Amino acid sequence: MLISQHAERVRTVEDLIGPDLAARLDRLDLMSRRVFAGRLPGERRSKRRGRSVEFDDYRDYTPGDDLRHLDWNVYARLDRFLIKLFREEEDLGLHLVIDASASMEAGASETSPSKLLFAHRLAMGLGYLGLVNQNRVSVAVFGAPGGARLRRLAPMRGRRNVRRLAAFLVESMSERAAGGAGEPDFAGAMREFALSRKGKGVIVLVSDFLFREGLGEGLNYLVGGHDVDAYAIHVLSPGELEPERDAERGLVGDLRLTDAESGSTAEVTLSGALIRAYKRRLEDHVASVRAACRARSAVHELVRSDTEPGDLLLGSLRRRGLLG
Repeated sequence: MLISQHAERVRTVEDLIGPDLAARLDRLDLMSRRVFAGRLPGERRSKRRGRSVEFDDYRDYTPGDDLRHLDWNVYARLDRFLIKLFREEEDLGLHLVIDASASMEAGASETSPSKLLFAHRLAMGLGYLGLVNQNRVSVAVFGAPGGARLRRLAPMRGRRNVRRLAAFLVESMSERAAGGAGEPDFAGAMREFALSRKGKGVIVLVSDFLFREGLGEGLNYLVGGHDVDAYAIHVLSPGELEPERDAERGLVGDLRLTDAESGSTAEVTLSGALIRAYKRRLEDHVASVRAACRARSAVHELVRSDTEPGDLLLGSLRRRGLLG
């Protein structure tokens, strides 16, 4: 991968999510392949029957039931004791996890965002969707400069917190722009995330998954049992997916490459044979990440960083059941 010096300035909520996408997302809601009990009343239909104001069904009275829920009108007509059941509404927890390691800076150009900017825009879109639908939204960023394994934005609810979410994401982008390297500790960060995560719900991880180690262990911590619905958005830049384009633009011959995270260097001769070998390794890498996610019942979605977040949200992620 090649990291461009192209400056990406993100200062406001409009830099992360435009009004057109926000309007399109206003008509949707988060979904889950599972049903979870929310902590506060929300706008989500639950399969649980509770005590909301929306009538659902009847069942026969059994000793010990609350007499206040007897339907006396039915008793007067049918001479039967029936308990009124109501459809309970509940909120859904949305946990957004963003990889902000140095490798995520790849892909930036005048016409294409970096993987990092794409990840933050996608997180803004999902977070906006969750907040306007009264779901609990939290954010965790790992791999950023500064030494901390994880930076967190505590769970919040409601449209009024949209700008709070945007401010956190803008600050995250600014921290990465300030520089700093170091290999991300994926397993350690996910362990810290698992220990601090509260409640059930949907987890969306956005990362390039370029970790030397800790992939399986980190995913184990991320999923953390059977109380979450997990999505792994595997984002790679166009140059990482199609390195022959760089060769076509004249990037050939003898090169000295420096790893953005470890600082190690390698001297290579860029040729057709090397590009083919690289693409085979890349295919193996993507396949291994996909298999690791599938083994943990997590949805894996490979996406290019030059994809419009709205196209991903309203396209494949909606078909995958995350939005509805």
